[in-house]
Amino acid sequence: MKYSILLKNANVISHDGKISSGKYIYIKDDKIDKICTSYTDNATIEIDCSSYFITPGLVNLHAHSPMNIFKGIAEDVTVDDWFNKEIWPYESKILSDDIYYGALLSMMEMMDNGITAFADHYFDAKMICKAALHTGIKVDIAPTLFGLADTFDEQLENVSKQIIDTNGKYKKINIRMGPHSPYTCNDKQLMKIIDRANELKVGMHLHVSETKEQVENSLKTYGKTPFELLESIGAFKIPTIIAHGLWIQDDDIKHINENVTMAVCTKTYMKLACGYGNIWNYYKTLPLAIGTDGAASSNTVDCIEQARLFALVGKFMNNNPEAYSLTDIWKIMMKGHEALNFNSGKIEEGYCADIIIWNLDDINTAPIYNPLSAIMYSSSSKNVHHLIINGNFVKKNGQLCIDKEIIIKEAKERARDILNRGKGKTKLVF
Repeated sequence: MKYSILLKNANVISHDGKISSGKYIYIKDDKIDKICTSYTDNATIEIDCSSYFITPGLVNLHAHSPMNIFKGIAEDVTVDDWFNKEIWPYESKILSDDIYYGALLSMMEMMDNGITAFADHYFDAKMICKAALHTGIKVDIAPTLFGLADTFDEQLENVSKQIIDTNGKYKKINIRMGPHSPYTCNDKQLMKIIDRANELKVGMHLHVSETKEQVENSLKTYGKTPFELLESIGAFKIPTIIAHGLWIQDDDIKHINENVTMAVCTKTYMKLACGYGNIWNYYKTLPLAIGTDGAASSNTVDCIEQARLFALVGKFMNNNPEAYSLTDIWKIMMKGHEALNFNSGKIEEGYCADIIIWNLDDINTAPIYNPLSAIMYSSSSKNVHHLIINGNFVKKNGQLCIDKEIIIKEAKERARDILNRGKGKTKLVF
């Protein structure tokens, strides 16, 4: 049998952190077709991986990809001012081309860092889909629904149509419902969204309990925490991605079930001084995965960096160097695959060929005593030697397979235009 790609004599790090060697991984079309311990068939492309490490690709479970166009535009401000005086006023005048080139920038950066799939939360899903088809990355898009806007019902109808028109049409793109949060959508609006998600058989992705103040305000308004509110209206009966959940309360944990995955974005919490919250206290029991948030707050879209910070903050704040182990954090990084419907996340037969080939024999990672340690605490994007998505190379020999110079040039022009347009008015309030 003729295969597309053969990874010969590979060292494999599995989704649960186990390491094995001497594997022959045969990729046919978009899937891992066969794994064995001897050379049996030929392939169009054969790579000797005896000095490399093979892992599943990474998932970024919470991103705002178009916000790469705003990278660095709002620095050294409070979280309130970041939203109310900087980002939302700029976003009120954003154009489709800004969204497209911001998304392209983000997707290129994610692939450079070994990310094969991500969950996006933004508006103008058509432009994000267009960018994803151009780059080859997989994306689960939650078009943002703002209840504070006068056009909520119209927004809901538009997103419903996008779901009907898109899901099932592309292997690499899914769309789900994306209410911004329980503080920008009221309980009745959230119920409408959940009902529609049930009708369309899709999930939901929203921000929950990002700050202590949000929890306090929810208790004043509804007599319930944001998690309690969502549970009471049936949000956790559908597949739900929770962005952040930083200030989840002890009594909220009983509401978390197998439908829920939480994306933690440590760099944003540190940068905007959101507080320590509770997620670190329950990292072994909560269904945690890694997100990056948008580049306007995190400045990078790098899952390894976010996971590294999560582990280090946990060790430091708990005065416990034995906690937040390499295997624990690796499993959290792999958890994101389970929340997305892309049949990815394992180096096993039948799974999609979404694979990182790591070169750890470089000055920043050598010598290698523990490859998980090298990846988690020493690696950078340059160690992602090859990246394969659905059996196709999107990064090869350390270089992205896309003309990045044209995209960067256009993004710089968009940024100049954004500053010339300036800030607009918005009804949104953080």
